[in-house]
Amino acid sequence: MSEATGAAQRRGPLRPGDRVQLADTKGRLNTIVLEEGKTFHSHRGSFRHDDLIGQSEGAVIATTEGREYVAMRPLLADFVLSMPRGAAVVYPKDAGQIVQMADIFPGARVIEAGAGSGALTMSLLRAVGDQGRLASVERRADFAAIAEANVNSWFGGVHPAWRVHVGELSGIVPQLEPHSYDRMVLDMLDPWENVEAAFQALAPGGVLVAYVATTTQMSRLVETLRADGRFTEPTAWESVVRGWHIEGLAVRPEHRMIGHTGFLVRTRRLAEGVAAPRRARRPAPGAYDAQALEWTPAALGERQVSDRKIRRLRRSLEPDS
Repeated sequence: MSEATGAAQRRGPLRPGDRVQLADTKGRLNTIVLEEGKTFHSHRGSFRHDDLIGQSEGAVIATTEGREYVAMRPLLADFVLSMPRGAAVVYPKDAGQIVQMADIFPGARVIEAGAGSGALTMSLLRAVGDQGRLASVERRADFAAIAEANVNSWFGGVHPAWRVHVGELSGIVPQLEPHSYDRMVLDMLDPWENVEAAFQALAPGGVLVAYVATTTQMSRLVETLRADGRFTEPTAWESVVRGWHIEGLAVRPEHRMIGHTGFLVRTRRLAEGVAAPRRARRPAPGAYDAQALEWTPAALGERQVSDRKIRRLRRSLEPDS
């Protein structure tokens, strides 16, 4: 289904088949799919779907016991967090960072490896549009099926820019047109194993973004990219979202927040036959050899403290004799 058709379905009065999010006066959410003749039930009464069908989005409907709900079509971020999932999803805050920091544009050709439950896929498809191309690679057929069901449910049909491939990325890339993709997004346990596949798929200047969960994954990927020499110096970051409680004069941060979800690593492919310029700063000892790495303060980049300073500090802490 095209973006234009999907957008039209998300406008106008509520229709049978529409997914609707119901918010009560305490902010609790329920999601339903409107069906003629069906009834919504809660512990505070019920209402008929027919009473909501035909109303404008943003309507308020009351149950038989007077509990009021605001009815809205869910936003993509709402849908992602409530949809069926097999694998863990990429949170909306990270999906937004990926789309922006990878500079994914209308008409872009993108490879996504690790489709999971399809959360990031939907944001990527919105960004590339009908004229773009998104190849989603998923090693597990059952996860791929869940992703297809979720994505098709959101767009109301098969998106014209999307193709799903089941298998290993290293085996799928040789089947694709080499050096023709603008962007690649990796969401997998071992992205460093696919640096060669990224180089073969991306056009010169193409952007590679990886989403990883732990610092050890992030470190190994960054050092692998540096050692490979065919990509620019990687950058890495994470984003943290903290909500605020605002009620009259009681304005403060929320007690709960979306803290760590994952790290993002970004780099770009260099031209054919070009090696990355030598880094201006000296790397820590053992930085490029994970097997030979010693867990010492120097290897971790910590400032060394001299024995002389330690002796002076101990003397200052000794009680006066």
